[in-house]
Amino acid sequence: MKIILVGASGTIGQHLFTELAPRHEVIRASRNGDVTVDITSRASIEAMFTQVGPFDALVSATGGGHFGPLDTMTEEDFYKGIRSKLMGQVNLVMVGKDYINDNGSFTLVSGILADDPIRNGVNLSVVNGALNAFAVSAAVELKRGLRLNVVCPGLVEDSEEELGSAFPGHIPVSMKRVVYGYLKSVEGVLTGEVIRIY
Repeated sequence: MKIILVGASGTIGQHLFTELAPRHEVIRASRNGDVTVDITSRASIEAMFTQVGPFDALVSATGGGHFGPLDTMTEEDFYKGIRSKLMGQVNLVMVGKDYINDNGSFTLVSGILADDPIRNGVNLSVVNGALNAFAVSAAVELKRGLRLNVVCPGLVEDSEEELGSAFPGHIPVSMKRVVYGYLKSVEGVLTGEVIRIY
């Protein structure tokens, strides 16, 4: 398969590349990858797809948001996650569906905060919940045999040292389990699924 890996330079993205590259043609997309893309810009997303041409799967391991107290959160803070992690990934599908080959697949990423909120995580909880809903509902309407799933991981072991104090009581999940969740979506047959890895 010809796979576009968005967020290839990130923690999860690097592991996905290592797993997928021996079996597939993987094009790394990031701010400094094989192709450059800024997911907060629809024009940048369109330019990426134009450059890459037809493809078989898109895998996303990217998207940021605001982390901070609700009491001080501004509207602009809220838009950080909406523009990046939510609409950035939604637009990967909305634009990409016109470039992807028949029977291709999209795999997005949300996260545990959709179901298990933490202090200071309101923006990411909302964005992750919206991504889960998008994948389940949009999959129903995709044509040409296209599939769409979202991987929803818990706190990943590789991020525990950096982020663990913000996730009290959360049991970290192994990177191997997260990567396998992606493989289930990309190389499997599921569609319209939230693949929870907690």
